Amino acid sequence: MEEKKEATFVIHVKKSKDNGWQGQVNWADHDEKLNFRSAMELINIMDSALDYVEEPVQ
Repeated sequence: MEEKKEATFVIHVKKSKDNGWQGQVNWADHDEKLNFRSAMELINIMDSALDYVEEPVQ
């Protein structure tokens, strides 16, 4: 069974124009900030971060 991966993100939307979002995402668990230019890019950033999350040590 696959382990559930978790991460904490803080999203700051700086612009919302033509149904699009632009802003900054803070990956709180790693103190890393990245800018995004669309909602799809935001989702891709978060998805990549979850792929990066290390498996818990047993």
